[in-house]
Amino acid sequence: MSSASPVNPQSPGLKIYFKMPEGRYKLHYEKTHPTGLLHYAHGRNPSQVTVAHLREKPATQVSAPPSTPSSGVGVRSTAARWLSGGNGTRALGFVAGNGSGKAWTGSSRTGAGAGSSSLGSNGGPSTSNYDGKGTYLIFNVGDTLYISDFNSQDKDPIKSIHFSNSNPVCHAFDDDAKDGHDLLIGLASGDIYSVSLRQQLQDVGKKLIGAHHYNKDGSTTSSRCTCVAWVPQSDGSFVVAHVDGNLYIYEKSKEGAADSFPAVKDPSQFSALHARSNKSNPVARWHICQGPINSISFSMDGVYLATVGRDGYLRVFEYLKEQLIFGGKSYYGALLCCAWSPDGKYLLTGGEDDLVQVWSLEDRKIIAWGEGHNSWVSGVAFDPFWNPPSSDSSGDSVIYRFGSVGQDTQLLLWDLEMDEIVAPVRRPPGGSPTFSSGSHSAHWENANLCPVGTLQPAPSMRDVPKLSPLVAHRAHLEPLSGLVFADVSVLTICRDGHLKIWARPEPSNVNPPVDAEVYSSGKPSTPQPVMGNDGSTLPPIQTQDC
Repeated sequence: MSSASPVNPQSPGLKIYFKMPEGRYKLHYEKTHPTGLLHYAHGRNPSQVTVAHLREKPATQVSAPPSTPSSGVGVRSTAARWLSGGNGTRALGFVAGNGSGKAWTGSSRTGAGAGSSSLGSNGGPSTSNYDGKGTYLIFNVGDTLYISDFNSQDKDPIKSIHFSNSNPVCHAFDDDAKDGHDLLIGLASGDIYSVSLRQQLQDVGKKLIGAHHYNKDGSTTSSRCTCVAWVPQSDGSFVVAHVDGNLYIYEKSKEGAADSFPAVKDPSQFSALHARSNKSNPVARWHICQGPINSISFSMDGVYLATVGRDGYLRVFEYLKEQLIFGGKSYYGALLCCAWSPDGKYLLTGGEDDLVQVWSLEDRKIIAWGEGHNSWVSGVAFDPFWNPPSSDSSGDSVIYRFGSVGQDTQLLLWDLEMDEIVAPVRRPPGGSPTFSSGSHSAHWENANLCPVGTLQPAPSMRDVPKLSPLVAHRAHLEPLSGLVFADVSVLTICRDGHLKIWARPEPSNVNPPVDAEVYSSGKPSTPQPVMGNDGSTLPPIQTQDC
């Protein structure tokens, strides 16, 4: 390949940009763990990434009072929940729940901000003067949890936390924590820790500082953690899912001993059981399914909780009522990941059938499926920062942008235009489906709605609209394990702990007239030729090959 080709020198054979209708997404910089790390523990613990934004440190730290889940249903700011991080000079604006605007100004793209430090050759921080303000990337590799400065282009992390008893496998951040304990860490042993991210950044050591320890020595369960999540708007409640199909609910402020829960009577049925003492922690156990829970996701307002498991079912619960709303099965194998749309109307799932599925909360069913991956889908996410192109038409079609990553090393981006989703009315025996032209999924016949609490089999693929990705880009050399959308960038991570930050198109290049006209029709634009430095024509980037 010629020197003019846009190839990443650190990942030979991979292109450093991919083209979308709104412009080019370019590889901005990369993050990874220190060199020389042993990889023997990677196989069972794919790396995951959490984006944490620390605000100004409050003048006084207030201990969180005993908490119960809030019944409020106001939708939080998507940016505040998912990241609102700034890696550029642009102000990162997001809308709060009351509609007021807030802005965070990021530091320079060319390096770390004031007070930053980096890991030296021995893996320890050369300085420890982080005040904690800013945006950070948290990711696990083997028996270590790493923290990187999102605002810096330094490849090595600024902090490493070593676990001697087990490997960290999942983590979550709460930007609204009132007592400073904002980071959850779940281990393969079943242990869970809550810590202050700011406090970890200010310490030079490699051990957790000031941690609260839950399920210590398997006091509640010895089952491996699979995922952790803070309960939105609950002021300190969090949930932990395990491979035995159980989900435990904890209250951060409670220090009582763990209660012993009786054995599950029917492993195939959902059940909710509360601790006998109001001082016990965890406060409740939900038995979700028979086999591992692979992923969980709360809607932005905390009203609904989605889970996917080894049995191939998506389950959606109304959290406070502890009620199963609906569930649906994959076309094949386990479901591995799930994510809510910012408005809480739709859900994405992906798994071992190599497909991405779109589910409607209102319709309680799958409304579209996407084909494009060549292996298991390991991560899905809606893009809350993407704005659809402007249109002169009088229609109010809603378009969602979402992404998926898989073990085929590919990043796929999709558009879901609701006016293009049509519903089959009926299928004659042995015949082809009849579609109701232009009907929105919300207009499907009410008779087709399954009763609340029903687990549905997978419908025929011929009866469900099919989606195709706008772009398929080979982003990493190793299988991908995570995807996060930020304001000015998109983050991908592979299972071995290598992160890439893809810069979004500059505002001046967003929605050019030619592409916008084609794009408004819901179809990908025709790739335009790209000129190299030597005057040669480079092939347009849509699907990337090694």
